[in-house]
Formats: sequence, structure tokens, C-alpha cells
Amino acid sequence: MALAVKQKIPLKIKRMGINGEGIGFYQKTLVFVPGALKGEDVLCQVTAIKRNFAEARLLDIKKRSKFRVTPACPIYSECGGCQIMHLRYDKQLDFKDDVIRQALKKFKPKGYEDYEVRPTLGMDDPFHYRAKLQFQVRQFGKKIIAGLYAENSHRLINIKDCLVQDEVTQKVVNRIVALLSQYQVPIYQERKRDGIRTLMVRRARETGEVQLIFISSRELVLTKVIQDLVKDFPEVKTVALNINRSRSSEIYGQVTEILWGQERIKEGVLDYSFALSPRAFYQLNPEQTEKLYREAVKSLDVKPSDHLIDAYCGVGTIGFAFADKVASVRGMDIIPEAISDAKANARAMGFDNTYYEAGKAEDIIPKWYQEGYRADALIVDPPRTGLDDKLLKTILTYAPEKMVYVSCNVSTLARDLVELSKVYQVRYIQSVDMFPHTARTEAVVSLIRKEK
Repeated sequence: MALAVKQKIPLKIKRMGINGEGIGFYQKTLVFVPGALKGEDVLCQVTAIKRNFAEARLLDIKKRSKFRVTPACPIYSECGGCQIMHLRYDKQLDFKDDVIRQALKKFKPKGYEDYEVRPTLGMDDPFHYRAKLQFQVRQFGKKIIAGLYAENSHRLINIKDCLVQDEVTQKVVNRIVALLSQYQVPIYQERKRDGIRTLMVRRARETGEVQLIFISSRELVLTKVIQDLVKDFPEVKTVALNINRSRSSEIYGQVTEILWGQERIKEGVLDYSFALSPRAFYQLNPEQTEKLYREAVKSLDVKPSDHLIDAYCGVGTIGFAFADKVASVRGMDIIPEAISDAKANARAMGFDNTYYEAGKAEDIIPKWYQEGYRADALIVDPPRTGLDDKLLKTILTYAPEKMVYVSCNVSTLARDLVELSKVYQVRYIQSVDMFPHTARTEAVVSLIRKEK
């Protein structure tokens, strides 16, 4: 490789990679340049040499893309939470279409060249869309800050006005930080692992109700902080404390206690409402979740006689979109609190054709089949790691007639489609932009079992 670290090189950017970086070739060597856009001529400096490629940082743009815009966020380059805010929004959507195609080309599931990849569904106003935040909290001298770690570092960026975060949740966090300082609440430090380490704040779009979790390494008395906070923000309905004594990067520990207020807040999507406990999963972008669920319903095309499995069901939200359209809905999740919420939500909505069980889908589905249950349709909405290997084998073993895969990671989606395409035909992939200004997208994949 005719390159060296710190070497400055000119580069023509040919395309953009799945993480939003610009990609070009220097004497046949692939070079990744964060911040560069397709079609630009740039000067960059090599920062790392890998086996088959190099990484570089952008120094100067000799020829600018006509789609480059000035990021609205003043800490955009420092934070790293967004990767493509410098790309005009309509072109961000085109990029996300291409990201799916790149992932398919890399993993090559059967027939991928003929997959229909539909244009990404974007937002009219792609700002302040995140209804939930998880900010790390640290103290430097007498100053307490909350924010995110800069990309690939352990340097905490103080965030007081995030342009993609719901404005109320940001104001709540800012006030909490001030109160933690005022009442000298212990803050977690790397050497002295004692005190509050993370804040989670979530706001329901339908009701405006807010819940928050203090994640701490030990029990704390937060009475004065809570009293002042709820006086300033009456929309705060739940305050919880989660104890995490682990030294790992896991956000949450096993024990969550409600310190003040109600156990759940009310949220809604499509034409139904549901309750969320503090630890329960729900999509980060409530506005786009409407589109996502509509696409899931459309892609599965269920019948009144169908029996549906909702794997990774959480509090039941996506399954409820089908509950009045099918004979039954069964769901499972590894978080017991989420299953409790799902059961309570189903009762509140009057659904008597639902059943929920705590545990792993790869364990529960075979048990149900041994008991005589048969599914006609399947929904999977896994975490970014994609489908568990055991669950993938379970799906291929029992193979319901139709399936929808909702993915938040196109790479693990494409990987899983290699196995799924042995039994299922991919009808189409519909991308929904749940995360504007980032390199991530959500995809709804419609699958139907092949004829034997």
C-alpha cells in the first residue's frame, strides 16, 4: 500500500459508505473520509492504515458537492451523534436507499439483484424528532455536564440544545443537571464509581407526559431534586431510579424502582393508545413510527383467520396494529416489565385475542408448536444485532406463510436475509427514515414463504 499515516493526499469521492463517510481510491487503495460527499474533490490526511483500506480526515474541499449544506448544529463535527447533516435532506433519503443496496451487495442473499427497494419515506420537518434521550452525566471540578461521548472516544460532549432531540426532554435534562449541582448529588466518576451515571428522559407525543430514570451506581436520596423538577415541569409523571453497579458499558442494571409518580405514561400510535413503563422499548421517532407501522400492516396483508406471532414484542405496540385484523396475536420479550405492559395494554384496549409470555422467542415458539399452536404470520423487530442464530433457525424450521422483518440495521438485515431467502421470497423492502441526519435507517421487509 503506497500510503503512510499523516500523508496528505488528494482524493475524488466516488460514493458514500454505510456510515456516511466519503469513499475514494488512491492508487487503487480504498480510502474512507468522514465528512466528504460523493462527487467532491478533497484534500485529506491519512489517519490509519488497515489491511485492505485506509482512513483519513478531511482537510479541505477543492470541489464542493452542490448538495452540501452548512449543518444547523453548532457542535455537529464535535459530537458525532449525527453523521450526514452536511448533506441536503432529500439527498439523505437517496443515500439511505443506497445504503440498503450496499448491504445487500455485500452479503448477497439469494436473488438480491431483483429485490424491489422502495424510496425512503422521509419527514416534512426532520428536526427535534427524538422522543427519548440517554445522556451520560459526569462532573469536572464543580461543573456537572450531561451529553454524549464523541465518536470513538471517552470524551463527553456537553449537550444543551440538541437539534434532533425533543425540545421538552432537552429542557428537562438541562434543569436536572442544574438541580444535581445545586443539591450536590454524587456523580459517577471513572475512578470513584459512586453516584449518578446516566439520565433517561422520554416524552409521549400523544399526551405530552414525561418519564425519567436516574441510573446510579448506588441508592440515592433525590427528594429535593424531584420536588423542584416536577414543580417546574408538571408534565413529568414518572421518576425512577435504576441501580447499575456494573463496570461494563451496559446502560441499565436489573433493578428499577419508581421514586415518584405513576408507573407508566400514556402514548399513542395509529388509532390506539398504550402505556409505557420506564424500561419498556418504544421507537425513538413517534411521528415516523406511524408510517413504519402502516407499512408493516400493509406488507403483511393479514386475513381475519390468521394467527400472528410478534417476536421482540416489547409492550405490544406493533402487534396491536394487527390485533383487530387477525384471529390471535401472541408475543414474547425478554424484559418481564415489557410483557406486563403488553398484557395491561391489551386489556385496556379490550383485546381478548392476545397472549404474551416473557422469554426468548427461540425457546417459546417451539414450546407453543409442541402444544399444538400454529402461526400463519410472523413479525420480527430485533435490536441492531439482528436475529439471534437460534431464532433464525427456529423461523426456518416452522416457517409461517408470511413474515415482516422490521430492521434498524441494514447490515444485520442483509446478513439475516441470506438465511431467510432460502425459505422466503423477498417481495420488497420499504425504508423509513426514523433517524434524519444520521447514517441509519429503518426498513420494513415483506417476505412470503416459497412454494415447495
